[in-house]
Amino acid sequence: MATCPRGCAPAVRLCQRLNRLKTLDDDMMATSLKRCLSTLDLTLLGVGGMVGSGLYVLTGTVAKDMVGPAVIISFIFAGIASLLAAFCYAEFGARIPKTGSAYMFTYVSVGEVWAFLIGWNVILENMIGGAAVARAWSGYLDSIFNHAIQNFTETHIMQWNVPFLAHYPDLLAAGILVVASFFISFGVQVSSYLNHIFSTISMVVIIFILVFGFVLAEPANWSQKEGGFAPFGLSGILEGSATCFYAFVGFDVIASSSEEAKNPQKAVPIATAISLGLAATAYILVSTVLTLMVPWHTLDPNSALADAFFRRGYSWAGVIVAIGSICAMNTVLLCNLFSLPRIVYAMAEDGLFFSIFARVNPLTKVPVNAILVFGILMATLALIFDLEALVQFLSIGTLLAYTFVAASVIVLRFQPDKATSKGTASTSPNPNAEPSPAPSETQTITEDSGELKQYESFSDKLQLVERQTRERRGVGQLRAYWEPYLGKLLGDCEPGEVVAICVLTLIVSSVSLCAVLEFGNNQLHLPLWSFTMLLVIFSLAYVLSMALIWAHEPQTDSKTFQVPLVPLTPGASILINVFLMMKLSYLTWIRFTVWIAIGLFVYFGYGIWHSKEGMRELQPKDMAARYVVLPSGSLVETVQSVQPDGQVDTSAHHINPPTAPTAEEYPGKR
Repeated sequence: MATCPRGCAPAVRLCQRLNRLKTLDDDMMATSLKRCLSTLDLTLLGVGGMVGSGLYVLTGTVAKDMVGPAVIISFIFAGIASLLAAFCYAEFGARIPKTGSAYMFTYVSVGEVWAFLIGWNVILENMIGGAAVARAWSGYLDSIFNHAIQNFTETHIMQWNVPFLAHYPDLLAAGILVVASFFISFGVQVSSYLNHIFSTISMVVIIFILVFGFVLAEPANWSQKEGGFAPFGLSGILEGSATCFYAFVGFDVIASSSEEAKNPQKAVPIATAISLGLAATAYILVSTVLTLMVPWHTLDPNSALADAFFRRGYSWAGVIVAIGSICAMNTVLLCNLFSLPRIVYAMAEDGLFFSIFARVNPLTKVPVNAILVFGILMATLALIFDLEALVQFLSIGTLLAYTFVAASVIVLRFQPDKATSKGTASTSPNPNAEPSPAPSETQTITEDSGELKQYESFSDKLQLVERQTRERRGVGQLRAYWEPYLGKLLGDCEPGEVVAICVLTLIVSSVSLCAVLEFGNNQLHLPLWSFTMLLVIFSLAYVLSMALIWAHEPQTDSKTFQVPLVPLTPGASILINVFLMMKLSYLTWIRFTVWIAIGLFVYFGYGIWHSKEGMRELQPKDMAARYVVLPSGSLVETVQSVQPDGQVDTSAHHINPPTAPTAEEYPGKR
């Protein structure tokens, strides 16, 4: 095997440190947090994270400006796209019931620096998302009182005219975040009870909107006289789907809470499916009611539902809708404040972030330091920044996290378990035994279980060879059907290596394909022939990567939920997420780049030096393994203890020279 020159050794070691994977504990249920959340608790957390201000604001905005009544179709498409990402989160949340969500999943399957950057971006997304919802909550409540709070603040406290900042300090938004952080610090059960109350009120209001709204429905509002069902055509429906996709962002709070679930293997997948189904149903039915109550082109984008009831002469119903809107925003605030400290805690627990945030209160069993510090930071953002400036930061980190989680599902599905052999071979040969017969008469094979079996006939040997051939095609290796066609080309690769390369190719081809589709005609002004050729090339690369991944053996013996149709499901999720990222403005990408640069500074300044995985690598190994080939042809593994002075104790595994002369040894790591 070729070796790299001595000069590149530091670079190789740095790459190994950046891409090291997290080692999971044998007991996945062990935690310093409190496991007390049921399936119902997780379901309501997911519903609260998804059904928020978007139901009361986003539906009217998309219907009026982008789609018309066909917003129903847009929400269906967006729900399907979100389901692909939700499947991936559900598998990881059940398989790895640890807090940290996308950060943890990336750390286990992709590498340390990538996990840190994902966690770093998710922190920003949650901080800005919570601050934006608090500003919207404050503005909605202020509008009920005819903007009395804003007028009082500007007149008696202060106001300023600074770009990207609000015209006045929003004390109400900052105050609600501080109060919510205070309640959440009392423990996960208090947070769950509050979420139950607000989610229940919100769902009761939604049922009221649907029942009363269908009573007031007028099918003529979908007629050609009002512009028809889809006045903006297919392009409008697809553009609306891209916007509606963000309405379902929030189901990842379920995966973030898996370390506090009683039975995460069952609860996480069930809660994810039910909450996403309820949210999609609510969005679709409310959009139907809204566009049937009043003509879509007369909707008020800021408060479409309340305004629709006011215009139909039912002002008291508008008040009920306003109450439901405030409760729905409260649930989103709680979910942001609930999941953000746990991601920070997971990063600090692994040594990649400041250790003060890894401390768990012994009474409440929650990371109080992370809750209070980041709650105050979130309140500061809501206090001084404008809502529009905050929203511009959103989306890219969430989409990036979705992409890495989908890629991690493929990598981990085709990655063999790194299980070591069990114990020491208990069947070492007897020194006084007779020499083994010739191989033509009998063959002794040492099984993985440590037992010796005799194969005396040719048919037995043939069955043994066939069985060993089947065993060699383990997880991450080529399927038996494709062995004659691709074996010479890919047969020498390590299990899972080809799949990892294909996943990287899948992401690159997705980025290239979406970039050509988005910028090829408008910004780049590509000729038709080059535009078509690039589409064909990148599409073929995407399809071939998926086909090569499918040609390998996946893991099939998992006892927890698994994403169906791998790699098709996560591959489609990657493509959709990348396409939506290409739709974001260039200013969002600039801000994203700056935030990534700050994150890299934090990682190389602190995280890489305090990583617990790095410290684990520096610990001396206490076990060593070697394999001995006996004259009979059997392969015996011996496990030997390493003494503190570095010498190996081989007394327990001494082989008598007369029966095992000139043994050929292969050193290995245990």
